[in-house]
Amino acid sequence: MKTYLSISAALAAAIMVTTALFGAPAHAAGNIALYTADGLEDFYKAILPEFEKKTGSRVSMVDTGSGALINRMETEKDSPKADVLITLPPFTYQAITMGLTASFKSSADAAIPAHRKAADGSWATFIDNYAAFIYNPKLVKAPQTFEDLLKPEYKDMVSYSNPMTAGDGMAVIILLEKMWGEDKTFDFLAKLEQGVKFHTKGTGFLDTLVGRGEITVANGDFQMDMDDKVHGGMAIEPTFLRPAPGHKPVTFSLPYTIQLGKGPNPEGGKALIDYLLSKEVQAKVSDVFGLPARSDVKPEGPNAKVLEDAIKGVEVVTVDWTMIIAKQKAWQERWRSQVIGASTKTLDRVKGP
Repeated sequence: MKTYLSISAALAAAIMVTTALFGAPAHAAGNIALYTADGLEDFYKAILPEFEKKTGSRVSMVDTGSGALINRMETEKDSPKADVLITLPPFTYQAITMGLTASFKSSADAAIPAHRKAADGSWATFIDNYAAFIYNPKLVKAPQTFEDLLKPEYKDMVSYSNPMTAGDGMAVIILLEKMWGEDKTFDFLAKLEQGVKFHTKGTGFLDTLVGRGEITVANGDFQMDMDDKVHGGMAIEPTFLRPAPGHKPVTFSLPYTIQLGKGPNPEGGKALIDYLLSKEVQAKVSDVFGLPARSDVKPEGPNAKVLEDAIKGVEVVTVDWTMIIAKQKAWQERWRSQVIGASTKTLDRVKGP
């Protein structure tokens, strides 16, 4: 990304634009550290240059799994680096309870419905999304149910992201528990593990791995998967699985949320949040198959139609985040002990250089 010279004329212009557009004080310019869950890389490439141009800021990014972001922020707690955090629940709430983020009501607050934000400004939805799975249509038939993943044709060709480090990985447990209860969930995951090739630290790399045939089925989320399919040209197809034959496919809303970090540039963080939640940017989230957080922005265009059609006939269940937050650590430990056990398979595969 571009770096801007701090000459007085340019800085003064940047300050005026920043204040006019975002209501941020002069020192919003400079480096802004964005810690973000993976899956939105193409979107950031499209929208951040305009923000940098208008404000004279430079946005530096750390993108990885949601849990890995929280772990990193915890290690940096005595000297926070993240000015803005974009992550997935339940890690959204974990960041709050650990004191890693601060409350901030953006200029878009009135346009974001109550169910898409916290009343105290501790988080807001950035892009709405759905938990999903993917498969390679060139190599295998689409699995229809979760039990299908236990079939011989998928053995050693299945993967899902580590729920210790990835929000989408935790989403697998959340969805199964919602359908079956806790005991059946972990019994199923223990059986599935016999055919799982490896786990990944984040979820974004799974699209690449499925697309090139190293595995054929994986978890994901609809926004990221459709973006990689259409704009990345990957041989992947998103799907929603059924709890059993004859039942509707099931999913739940799994939004990217946005929070103010406690990094060294809080005004820059606030300016970036205001920008990302602005009507200008929210109108573009359909470009990458996301749903806007704002009620005054209507999803439009062919990509919005794809999402609308994909969710028809799918049961979108409501999850109890309060319960999930209370259970998260116990579920992670149960996954580690009951599912992984003494296995030596890779649990945190990441992209190579």
